[in-house]
Amino acid sequence: MVVLAASIVSKNGKVLVSRQFVDMSRIRIEGLLAAFPKLIGSGKQHTYVETENVRYVYQPIEAMYLLLVTNKQSNILEDLDTLRLLSKLVPEYTMSLDEEGICQTAFELIFAFDEVISLGHKENITVAQVKQYCEMESHEEKLHKLVLQNKIDETKRRMKEEASKIDQMKIEKNRGNKGGFMSSMGSGRIESSFSDMSISSGGGGGFGSGSGLD
Repeated sequence: MVVLAASIVSKNGKVLVSRQFVDMSRIRIEGLLAAFPKLIGSGKQHTYVETENVRYVYQPIEAMYLLLVTNKQSNILEDLDTLRLLSKLVPEYTMSLDEEGICQTAFELIFAFDEVISLGHKENITVAQVKQYCEMESHEEKLHKLVLQNKIDETKRRMKEEASKIDQMKIEKNRGNKGGFMSSMGSGRIESSFSDMSISSGGGGGFGSGSGLD
C-alpha cells in the first residue's frame, strides 16, 4: 500500500520531474510513465486508471499531468488527498506552469515531494509546513556552504602565506650565497697578489746571483 513515484509529465508523455519512493529500476519507472498517456481518456479533471500491476492517480496541470504511481493495494482516497496536496505545492515552487518552469525548479519540487511522501507513505503535513521545512533545509544548506567556503578561503590564505615565506627564504639564501662567493673571490685576489710579489722577489735574487757568478 505505497506510492511508487510522484511525477509530472507532459501530455505527450515527456517526463519533466519524477521522484521514486521505493527501490525500483530506472527502466521500470520510465516504462510505467511512458505507458501512462496511452491509458488516459480526455476531458477528465482528475481521476485514476489501473493496469494489471499499478494504479495511476492523476490530475491535469495546464498542459501537463501531475500523477502518482501506486500499487493496486494502495488506499485510493489517501492517494487522492496526497495528489491534492502536491497540486497545491507545485505553483508554490514554480513561477510558470509550463515545461520550462517545471524543469527549472525540478530540485525544489523533488524536495517538496520528499516532505509529503516518505518511504511511499503520505506524511501528516500541510503546505505551510512543507514550505517551512524546505526553507529550513535550504538555510542549513546555505550555512553549511558558507562554513565550507570559509574553510577553503582560510586554507588558501595559509597556503599563500607559506608560499610567500618559502620565496622569502629562497631570496635570503641566494643573497647569502652571493655574499660568501664575493668574499671568497676577494680573499683569493689578495692571496694571489702576495704570492706574485713573493715569486718576483725570489726570482730576481736568484737570477742576479747567477749573473754575478758568471
